[in-house]
Amino acid sequence: MSLTEQAIERIRQLIKDGTLPPGARLPPEQELAAELGLSRNLLREAVRSLVTTRVLEVRRGDGTYVTSLSPELLLEGVGLAVEMMRGDDLIEITEVRRLFEPVAAGLAATRITAEQLREVERHLNAMIAAQDDVEALNHHDDAFHRAVFDATGNKSLSALLGGIASRTLRSRVWRGLVEENSADRTIAEHAAIYRALAHGDASLAHAAALMHVSTTETWLRENLGRSLMETAPEPLR
Repeated sequence: MSLTEQAIERIRQLIKDGTLPPGARLPPEQELAAELGLSRNLLREAVRSLVTTRVLEVRRGDGTYVTSLSPELLLEGVGLAVEMMRGDDLIEITEVRRLFEPVAAGLAATRITAEQLREVERHLNAMIAAQDDVEALNHHDDAFHRAVFDATGNKSLSALLGGIASRTLRSRVWRGLVEENSADRTIAEHAAIYRALAHGDASLAHAAALMHVSTTETWLRENLGRSLMETAPEPLR
């Protein structure tokens, strides 16, 4: 473990043991460095790293604070990482979606409120109306699924799935579906998820979500392979 990693771990330990709870202001730099037995430069490196991971936040002119440490904040980095993935890594992420999204849909079916169901329906209707508008389809598709995730009442699950469900990847899939005149089928899969939620049927919601993610995964496998073949260099003759 490097010196910087050791410094990060010491600050994290203060947070984990409650010495620095969520919302707490860190002691002045010189005081904290002395308390932890660190140089001020090393402490600054550790703080910068923890700011990047949303554990700490710097308020200019006021000091450095521990964040709320909410799941949606701490798991924000998942989405940033997914947006950088390419090739087979995207397939793996879709496999993760296939494992978790059906479970989330089933859970949402047992917990969704009337207001949350109306929000899901609103985005479904917007997708139906959008037809060939890829940007609108992508926006409301993302919002549809986030509304379902939120209906689980599990903030950690919602934040994790929200990060995994890359909007860039969704846009790519929607563009391909529109070009292939297959958007209606995918919208119908969203409608099946909505109907299951409306009936409070967890098993049906699980099955509908599994079918939807599996369709996306199949499309991605086929088209990712095709795009790789198209960009592959010519064999030597």
